[in-house]
Amino acid sequence: MAACGLDFGTSNTTLGSWRDNAPRLAKLEGDHVTIPSAIFFDWSGQPSFGRAAMDAYVEGTPGRLMRSLKSVLGTALVEEITQLGRRRLRFREVIAVYLKEIKARAEASSGHSFEQVVHGRPVHFVDGNPEGDRKAEDTLREIAHSIGFRDVSFQFEPIAAALDYESTIAQEQIALIADIGGGTSDFSIVRISPERHLRADRGDDILANDGVRVGGVDFDRMLSLGTLMPLLGMNSPMKRKGLDVPGGYFHDLATWSNINRLYTEKTRREIREVRREATRPELLDRLLHVLDQEQGHALAMSMEGAKIDLSDMDAARLDLAAIEPELTLDIARQDFAGHTQRLSQRIGERIDNCLRSAGLRAEQIDALFLTGGSTRIPHVRQAIRDKAPSAALVEGDTFGAVGAGLAIESVRRYG
Repeated sequence: MAACGLDFGTSNTTLGSWRDNAPRLAKLEGDHVTIPSAIFFDWSGQPSFGRAAMDAYVEGTPGRLMRSLKSVLGTALVEEITQLGRRRLRFREVIAVYLKEIKARAEASSGHSFEQVVHGRPVHFVDGNPEGDRKAEDTLREIAHSIGFRDVSFQFEPIAAALDYESTIAQEQIALIADIGGGTSDFSIVRISPERHLRADRGDDILANDGVRVGGVDFDRMLSLGTLMPLLGMNSPMKRKGLDVPGGYFHDLATWSNINRLYTEKTRREIREVRREATRPELLDRLLHVLDQEQGHALAMSMEGAKIDLSDMDAARLDLAAIEPELTLDIARQDFAGHTQRLSQRIGERIDNCLRSAGLRAEQIDALFLTGGSTRIPHVRQAIRDKAPSAALVEGDTFGAVGAGLAIESVRRYG
């Protein structure tokens, strides 16, 4: 029997435990210690996970891909029933299937069973909704018990990241921890030091924490709405003066958890009716083709890839020949920043709230610790940097810092 820390993220998942006097992340997919938070059900109802799930979808295996599973926690959607091949499951049961597999793989990798877990959680699952936060945590706790964990507790993800960073410093600091992942942006201001690292109770060292439900999938969505969806008819005019093509279809197509809702004959029939009254019917033909061929997830993956490219390069090109021969989309980094500016502003505003809650000025922050894949987005990084310009910038393990910190917390709590 052993304890572990589980970082079930919107985009990726890790599981860590304490071995050889250090936190170690389990290999969850081949030699990878991270696994995409994705599950694919073929039409017989058999699941595959992570990269294998995404490969099955891209290769055209008949079935259904599901990603961003964490985003349904705290919402009514978690109790909805969905058809997965020959199986009908609630979304909470889909999460249980996924996390049960993660637990089994970690146990096989580590060579022993895990019965105690410290689950990572965002500061807020749902913005401005304490009841939604409570329900989300309760759901994760129930799922963890159902898949074989005897003892279940929680730690804020940015606090876990602070524990991992704290193990590397030589003197006391006040650190602002920014953890921006696929679904949420979380911030904590923590007093850390080598001596404090040994304490079991760190409550007094947490000066403030805050968060907002903005993450990588939101940047994907806004980039898609601003650049790709107009090619499919979004914001194009109807024949009736003053009306545009209804936007709901495009918002669903740009949102991972809603894409499958569009794959119905009823939706296609509605869009065909809209097409007859549209001034640019050829754009709606593209949209219908995407739905007929169930290309929505492939488009979402392409948009995620463009976001990643634009984090490192000045421009990205999407090949959309699967929709229409020779159709391409060129996106400049400045366009990416423009379409997602409000998201980066919200992140900056939340840091201001965190500083006020701690009663600190920006210049009192010694270190700015960044973790989570979305901290690689240049204008997000700058929005954070602007809030503590004199602090030392520290790069955490983009995908592993939280899991390692949760492993440290698990040995503290459970021994």
